[in-house]
Amino acid sequence: MRKCPYCDFNSHPVHAGLPEEAYLQALERDLTLALPLVWGREVDTIFIGGGTPSLFTAESIDRLLTLARTLLPVRPWAEITLEANPGTFEVKRFQGYRAAGVNRLSLGIQSFNRRHLQALGRIHDERQAHAAVETAMKLYERVNLDLMYALPGQTLAEAEADLRAALDFRPAHLSVYHLTLEPNTAFAADPPSLPDADLAADMQEAVETTLVGAGYEHYETSAYARPGQRCRHNLNYWQFGDYLGIGAGAHSKLSFHDRIVRQARVKHPRQYLALAGSAQAIAEERQVRRHELPFEFMMNALRLTDGVPKALFTARTGLPWSAAVVAVAKAEMRGLLSQDLTHIRPTERGRRYLNDLLQLFLD
Repeated sequence: MRKCPYCDFNSHPVHAGLPEEAYLQALERDLTLALPLVWGREVDTIFIGGGTPSLFTAESIDRLLTLARTLLPVRPWAEITLEANPGTFEVKRFQGYRAAGVNRLSLGIQSFNRRHLQALGRIHDERQAHAAVETAMKLYERVNLDLMYALPGQTLAEAEADLRAALDFRPAHLSVYHLTLEPNTAFAADPPSLPDADLAADMQEAVETTLVGAGYEHYETSAYARPGQRCRHNLNYWQFGDYLGIGAGAHSKLSFHDRIVRQARVKHPRQYLALAGSAQAIAEERQVRRHELPFEFMMNALRLTDGVPKALFTARTGLPWSAAVVAVAKAEMRGLLSQDLTHIRPTERGRRYLNDLLQLFLD
Protein backbone atom coordinates (compact mmCIF):
# COMPACT_ATOMS: atom_id res chain seq x y z
CA MET A 1 0.00 0.00 0.00
CA ARG A 2 1.13 3.57 -0.68
CA LYS A 3 -0.06 7.03 0.30
CA CYS A 4 -1.93 9.03 -2.35
CA PRO A 5 -0.04 12.20 -3.39
CA TYR A 6 -2.97 14.53 -2.54
CA CYS A 7 -3.72 13.02 0.88
CA ASP A 8 -2.96 14.97 4.06
CA PHE A 9 -4.87 12.58 6.32
CA ASN A 10 -3.14 10.47 8.94
CA SER A 11 -2.35 7.55 6.65
CA HIS A 12 0.91 5.63 6.31
CA PRO A 13 2.23 3.17 3.71
CA VAL A 14 2.25 -0.50 4.71
CA HIS A 15 5.65 -2.03 3.96
CA ALA A 16 5.25 -5.25 5.95
CA GLY A 17 2.38 -7.25 7.43
CA LEU A 18 -0.50 -5.38 9.05
CA PRO A 19 -0.25 -5.62 12.89
CA GLU A 20 -3.96 -6.35 13.09
CA GLU A 21 -4.09 -8.15 16.45
CA ALA A 22 -1.81 -5.63 18.16
CA TYR A 23 -3.86 -2.73 16.83
CA LEU A 24 -7.14 -4.24 18.05
CA GLN A 25 -5.65 -4.69 21.51
CA ALA A 26 -4.47 -1.06 21.44
CA LEU A 27 -7.98 0.11 20.49
CA GLU A 28 -9.41 -1.84 23.43
CA ARG A 29 -6.95 -0.23 25.84
CA ASP A 30 -7.69 3.18 24.36
CA LEU A 31 -11.46 2.85 24.63
CA THR A 32 -11.28 1.42 28.15
CA LEU A 33 -9.21 4.39 29.36
CA ALA A 34 -11.65 6.85 27.74
CA LEU A 35 -14.79 5.33 29.29
CA PRO A 36 -15.06 7.75 32.27
CA LEU A 37 -15.32 10.63 29.79
CA VAL A 38 -18.40 9.17 28.13
CA TRP A 39 -20.31 7.40 30.91
CA GLY A 40 -24.04 7.47 30.27
CA ARG A 41 -23.81 8.70 26.67
CA GLU A 42 -25.65 6.61 24.12
CA VAL A 43 -23.86 5.89 20.86
CA ASP A 44 -25.91 6.78 17.79
CA THR A 45 -23.19 6.41 15.13
CA ILE A 46 -19.88 4.61 14.67
CA PHE A 47 -17.52 5.58 11.85
CA ILE A 48 -14.58 3.34 11.02
CA GLY A 49 -12.40 5.64 8.94
CA GLY A 50 -9.00 5.62 7.32
CA GLY A 51 -6.40 5.18 6.10
CA THR A 52 -7.90 2.04 4.67
CA PRO A 53 -9.87 0.15 7.34
CA SER A 54 -10.99 -2.34 4.70
CA LEU A 55 -7.50 -3.85 4.98
CA PHE A 56 -8.79 -5.37 8.24
CA THR A 57 -10.46 -8.76 8.10
CA ALA A 58 -14.18 -9.07 8.73
CA GLU A 59 -13.35 -10.96 11.93
CA SER A 60 -11.40 -7.96 13.23
CA ILE A 61 -14.22 -5.54 12.40
CA ASP A 62 -16.61 -7.90 14.19
CA ARG A 63 -14.36 -7.90 17.27
CA LEU A 64 -14.12 -4.12 17.20
CA LEU A 65 -17.88 -3.65 17.03
CA THR A 66 -18.43 -6.30 19.72
CA LEU A 67 -16.02 -4.36 21.94
CA ALA A 68 -17.93 -1.15 21.34
CA ARG A 69 -21.26 -2.79 22.13
CA THR A 70 -19.83 -4.42 25.27
CA LEU A 71 -18.36 -1.23 26.74
CA LEU A 72 -20.82 1.38 25.45
CA PRO A 73 -24.62 1.69 25.11
CA VAL A 74 -24.74 1.43 21.32
CA ARG A 75 -28.29 1.99 20.10
CA PRO A 76 -29.81 -0.92 18.15
CA TRP A 77 -30.46 1.39 15.16
CA ALA A 78 -27.00 3.00 15.23
CA GLU A 79 -25.52 4.03 11.89
CA ILE A 80 -22.27 2.08 11.47
CA THR A 81 -20.10 3.21 8.55
CA LEU A 82 -16.93 1.63 7.20
CA GLU A 83 -14.68 3.41 4.71
CA ALA A 84 -13.39 1.13 1.97
CA ASN A 85 -10.96 1.26 -0.92
CA PRO A 86 -12.05 -0.37 -4.21
CA GLY A 87 -8.53 -1.76 -4.51
CA THR A 88 -9.11 -3.92 -1.41
CA PHE A 89 -12.62 -5.05 -2.36
CA GLU A 90 -13.35 -8.76 -1.88
CA VAL A 91 -16.92 -10.03 -1.88
CA LYS A 92 -16.55 -12.44 1.07
CA ARG A 93 -14.77 -9.82 3.16
CA PHE A 94 -17.48 -7.23 2.57
CA GLN A 95 -20.20 -9.80 3.26
CA GLY A 96 -18.42 -10.35 6.56
CA TYR A 97 -18.45 -6.63 7.36
CA ARG A 98 -22.19 -6.61 6.78
CA ALA A 99 -22.68 -9.63 9.04
CA ALA A 100 -20.59 -7.90 11.74
CA GLY A 101 -23.07 -5.01 11.81
CA VAL A 102 -21.70 -2.48 9.31
CA ASN A 103 -24.81 -1.01 7.69
CA ARG A 104 -23.32 1.83 5.64
CA LEU A 105 -20.35 1.55 3.29
CA SER A 106 -18.34 4.53 2.03
CA LEU A 107 -16.29 3.81 -1.09
CA GLY A 108 -13.35 6.06 -2.03
CA ILE A 109 -13.92 5.98 -5.79
CA GLN A 110 -12.62 9.54 -6.58
CA SER A 111 -13.04 8.99 -10.35
CA PHE A 112 -14.16 6.41 -12.88
CA ASN A 113 -11.50 7.60 -15.36
CA ARG A 114 -8.31 5.51 -15.55
CA ARG A 115 -6.07 8.48 -16.41
CA HIS A 116 -7.32 10.49 -13.47
CA LEU A 117 -7.05 7.56 -11.06
CA GLN A 118 -3.42 7.12 -12.09
CA ALA A 119 -2.77 10.85 -11.63
CA LEU A 120 -4.24 10.62 -8.13
CA GLY A 121 -2.06 7.63 -7.25
CA ARG A 122 -5.05 5.39 -6.56
CA ILE A 123 -4.38 1.64 -6.39
CA HIS A 124 -7.58 0.75 -8.27
CA ASP A 125 -8.57 1.25 -11.90
CA GLU A 126 -11.95 2.07 -13.42
CA ARG A 127 -12.93 -1.59 -13.77
CA GLN A 128 -12.31 -2.23 -10.09
CA ALA A 129 -14.24 0.93 -9.25
CA HIS A 130 -17.30 -0.23 -11.18
CA ALA A 131 -17.07 -3.76 -9.77
CA ALA A 132 -16.73 -2.50 -6.18
CA VAL A 133 -19.76 -0.22 -6.44
CA GLU A 134 -21.84 -2.90 -8.15
CA THR A 135 -21.09 -5.40 -5.39
CA ALA A 136 -21.52 -2.85 -2.59
CA MET A 137 -24.97 -1.90 -3.88
CA LYS A 138 -26.03 -5.56 -3.67
CA LEU A 139 -24.73 -6.00 -0.12
CA TYR A 140 -25.65 -2.68 1.51
CA GLU A 141 -28.78 -0.57 1.46
CA ARG A 142 -26.75 2.56 2.25
CA VAL A 143 -23.68 3.27 0.13
CA ASN A 144 -21.72 6.52 -0.14
CA LEU A 145 -19.41 7.23 -3.07
CA ASP A 146 -16.56 9.71 -2.70
CA LEU A 147 -15.78 11.63 -5.89
CA MET A 148 -13.32 14.42 -6.64
CA TYR A 149 -13.29 17.08 -9.36
CA ALA A 150 -10.84 19.70 -10.64
CA LEU A 151 -8.35 16.86 -11.11
CA PRO A 152 -5.04 17.14 -13.01
CA GLY A 153 -5.86 17.65 -16.70
CA GLN A 154 -9.59 17.09 -16.17
CA THR A 155 -12.12 18.64 -18.57
CA LEU A 156 -15.68 19.66 -17.75
CA ALA A 157 -16.97 16.79 -19.91
CA GLU A 158 -14.84 14.29 -17.96
CA ALA A 159 -16.11 15.62 -14.61
CA GLU A 160 -19.68 15.28 -15.88
CA ALA A 161 -18.94 11.74 -17.08
CA ASP A 162 -17.83 10.79 -13.55
CA LEU A 163 -21.12 12.13 -12.16
CA ARG A 164 -23.15 10.15 -14.71
CA ALA A 165 -21.20 6.98 -13.92
CA ALA A 166 -21.92 7.42 -10.21
CA LEU A 167 -25.60 8.18 -10.79
CA ASP A 168 -26.01 5.00 -12.84
CA PHE A 169 -25.72 3.14 -9.52
CA ARG A 170 -28.18 5.39 -7.63
CA PRO A 171 -26.21 5.34 -4.36
CA ALA A 172 -27.86 6.65 -1.21
CA HIS A 173 -25.21 9.32 -0.75
CA LEU A 174 -22.48 11.13 -2.69
CA SER A 175 -19.60 13.15 -1.27
CA VAL A 176 -18.09 15.32 -4.00
CA TYR A 177 -14.90 17.25 -3.22
CA HIS A 178 -12.83 19.85 -5.04
CA LEU A 179 -9.21 18.63 -5.19
CA THR A 180 -7.03 21.02 -3.20
CA LEU A 181 -3.26 21.03 -2.77
CA GLU A 182 -2.69 20.55 0.94
CA PRO A 183 0.62 21.31 2.69
CA ASN A 184 2.99 18.42 3.38
CA THR A 185 1.73 16.29 0.49
CA ALA A 186 3.49 15.07 -2.64
CA PHE A 187 1.23 17.28 -4.77
CA ALA A 188 2.19 20.34 -2.73
CA ALA A 189 5.87 19.59 -3.25
CA ASP A 190 5.45 18.96 -6.97
CA PRO A 191 2.13 20.56 -8.05
CA PRO A 192 0.34 19.02 -11.04
CA SER A 193 -1.41 21.12 -13.67
CA LEU A 194 -4.96 21.69 -12.40
CA PRO A 195 -8.04 23.27 -14.03
CA ASP A 196 -8.13 27.06 -13.61
CA ALA A 197 -10.57 28.75 -11.22
CA ASP A 198 -13.23 29.39 -13.87
CA LEU A 199 -13.24 25.80 -15.08
CA ALA A 200 -13.29 24.50 -11.49
CA ALA A 201 -16.30 26.77 -10.79
CA ASP A 202 -18.05 25.36 -13.86
CA MET A 203 -17.41 21.85 -12.54
CA GLN A 204 -18.79 22.78 -9.12
CA GLU A 205 -21.93 24.19 -10.73
CA ALA A 206 -22.29 21.04 -12.84
CA VAL A 207 -22.02 18.89 -9.73
CA GLU A 208 -24.84 20.71 -7.96
CA THR A 209 -27.07 21.02 -11.02
CA THR A 210 -26.65 17.37 -12.01
CA LEU A 211 -27.12 15.84 -8.55
CA VAL A 212 -29.99 18.06 -7.46
CA GLY A 213 -31.62 17.42 -10.83
CA ALA A 214 -31.31 13.69 -10.15
CA GLY A 215 -33.22 14.03 -6.86
CA TYR A 216 -30.36 14.39 -4.38
CA GLU A 217 -30.52 16.91 -1.55
CA HIS A 218 -27.49 19.20 -1.34
CA TYR A 219 -27.54 19.34 2.44
CA GLU A 220 -23.88 20.14 3.22
CA THR A 221 -21.04 21.85 1.36
CA SER A 222 -19.77 18.63 -0.26
CA ALA A 223 -22.56 16.18 0.55
CA TYR A 224 -25.60 15.05 -1.45
CA ALA A 225 -28.16 12.50 -0.30
CA ARG A 226 -31.33 10.90 -1.46
CA PRO A 227 -34.29 11.82 0.81
CA GLY A 228 -33.86 10.19 4.22
CA GLN A 229 -30.26 9.12 3.52
CA ARG A 230 -28.21 11.94 5.04
CA CYS A 231 -25.12 10.79 6.95
CA ARG A 232 -26.03 10.99 10.64
CA HIS A 233 -22.40 10.76 11.73
CA ASN A 234 -21.34 13.78 9.70
CA LEU A 235 -24.47 15.71 10.68
CA ASN A 236 -23.34 15.35 14.29
CA TYR A 237 -20.06 17.08 13.36
CA TRP A 238 -21.80 19.91 11.52
CA GLN A 239 -24.23 20.44 14.40
CA PHE A 240 -21.30 20.77 16.84
CA GLY A 241 -22.15 17.52 18.57
CA ASP A 242 -19.81 15.44 20.70
CA TYR A 243 -17.73 12.50 19.52
CA LEU A 244 -15.05 10.20 20.90
CA GLY A 245 -12.23 9.16 18.58
CA ILE A 246 -9.95 6.20 19.27
CA GLY A 247 -7.02 5.06 17.18
CA ALA A 248 -3.87 6.64 15.78
CA GLY A 249 -4.44 10.33 15.08
CA ALA A 250 -8.08 10.21 16.23
CA HIS A 251 -9.75 13.43 17.39
CA SER A 252 -12.44 13.88 20.06
CA LYS A 253 -14.73 16.74 21.02
CA LEU A 254 -16.50 16.26 24.36
CA SER A 255 -18.79 18.64 26.25
CA PHE A 256 -19.18 18.76 30.02
CA HIS A 257 -21.30 21.00 32.24
CA ASP A 258 -18.49 23.54 32.63
CA ARG A 259 -16.24 23.10 29.57
CA ILE A 260 -15.74 21.74 26.06
CA VAL A 261 -12.58 19.70 25.50
CA ARG A 262 -10.79 18.70 22.30
CA GLN A 263 -8.32 15.80 22.21
CA ALA A 264 -6.01 14.28 19.61
CA ARG A 265 -4.24 10.91 19.84
CA VAL A 266 -0.63 10.45 18.73
CA LYS A 267 -0.49 10.16 14.96
CA HIS A 268 1.99 7.48 14.03
CA PRO A 269 0.60 3.93 14.33
CA ARG A 270 3.83 2.57 15.79
CA GLN A 271 3.82 5.20 18.53
CA TYR A 272 0.12 4.66 19.11
CA LEU A 273 0.61 0.91 19.54
CA ALA A 274 3.19 1.59 22.23
CA LEU A 275 1.18 4.24 24.12
CA ALA A 276 -2.50 3.33 23.69
CA GLY A 277 -4.25 2.98 27.03
CA SER A 278 -1.98 5.50 28.75
CA ALA A 279 -2.22 9.26 29.17
CA GLN A 280 0.82 9.60 26.89
CA ALA A 281 -1.33 8.52 23.93
CA ILE A 282 -3.12 11.89 24.13
CA ALA A 283 -0.85 14.11 22.05
CA GLU A 284 -3.00 17.19 22.52
CA GLU A 285 -5.76 18.19 24.89
CA ARG A 286 -7.18 21.67 25.23
CA GLN A 287 -10.26 23.38 26.52
CA VAL A 288 -12.07 25.46 23.92
CA ARG A 289 -12.03 29.00 25.25
CA ARG A 290 -15.24 30.93 25.62
CA HIS A 291 -14.38 33.52 22.95
CA GLU A 292 -13.56 30.74 20.46
CA LEU A 293 -16.95 29.05 20.71
CA PRO A 294 -18.96 31.22 18.27
CA PHE A 295 -16.41 30.60 15.51
CA GLU A 296 -16.08 26.88 16.31
CA PHE A 297 -19.85 26.43 16.22
CA MET A 298 -20.35 28.40 13.00
CA MET A 299 -17.36 26.77 11.28
CA ASN A 300 -19.38 23.54 11.42
CA ALA A 301 -23.01 24.68 11.33
CA LEU A 302 -22.68 27.00 8.34
CA ARG A 303 -21.59 24.11 6.13
CA LEU A 304 -25.21 22.96 6.30
CA THR A 305 -27.32 24.28 3.43
CA ASP A 306 -30.42 24.54 5.64
CA GLY A 307 -28.46 26.10 8.51
CA VAL A 308 -29.37 25.38 12.12
CA PRO A 309 -31.84 26.51 14.82
CA LYS A 310 -30.58 29.45 16.84
CA ALA A 311 -31.43 27.47 19.98
CA LEU A 312 -28.78 24.92 19.00
CA PHE A 313 -26.09 27.60 19.42
CA THR A 314 -26.90 27.94 23.11
CA ALA A 315 -27.46 24.22 23.60
CA ARG A 316 -24.06 23.29 22.15
CA THR A 317 -21.88 26.22 23.33
CA GLY A 318 -23.54 27.27 26.61
CA LEU A 319 -23.48 30.87 25.36
CA PRO A 320 -26.50 33.15 24.92
CA TRP A 321 -27.53 33.96 21.35
CA SER A 322 -26.43 37.54 22.01
CA ALA A 323 -22.82 36.33 21.73
CA ALA A 324 -23.36 35.82 18.00
CA VAL A 325 -25.79 38.59 17.00
CA VAL A 326 -23.21 41.21 15.97
CA ALA A 327 -21.41 38.86 13.56
CA VAL A 328 -24.74 37.49 12.28
CA ALA A 329 -25.95 41.03 11.55
CA LYS A 330 -22.75 41.85 9.64
CA ALA A 331 -23.03 38.63 7.63
CA GLU A 332 -26.67 39.38 6.83
CA MET A 333 -25.78 42.91 5.64
CA ARG A 334 -23.17 41.43 3.28
CA GLY A 335 -25.63 38.93 1.83
CA LEU A 336 -23.76 35.93 3.26
CA LEU A 337 -26.37 34.82 5.80
CA SER A 338 -30.13 34.91 6.25
CA GLN A 339 -32.12 34.54 9.46
CA ASP A 340 -35.64 34.42 10.78
CA LEU A 341 -36.97 34.22 14.32
CA THR A 342 -35.71 30.68 14.88
CA HIS A 343 -33.03 29.79 12.30
CA ILE A 344 -29.88 30.98 10.56
CA ARG A 345 -28.69 29.67 7.21
CA PRO A 346 -25.98 30.58 4.71
CA THR A 347 -27.15 32.18 1.48
CA GLU A 348 -25.95 30.86 -1.86
CA ARG A 349 -23.33 33.62 -1.77
CA GLY A 350 -22.40 32.60 1.78
CA ARG A 351 -21.90 28.98 0.73
CA ARG A 352 -19.70 30.08 -2.16
CA TYR A 353 -17.63 32.42 0.04
CA LEU A 354 -17.76 30.38 3.23
CA ASN A 355 -14.32 31.48 4.44
CA ASP A 356 -15.37 35.14 4.23
CA LEU A 357 -18.52 34.33 6.19
CA LEU A 358 -16.62 32.48 8.92
CA GLN A 359 -14.05 35.26 9.20
CA LEU A 360 -16.75 37.50 10.68
CA PHE A 361 -17.14 35.09 13.63
CA LEU A 362 -13.38 34.75 14.02
CA ASP A 363 -13.04 38.54 14.28
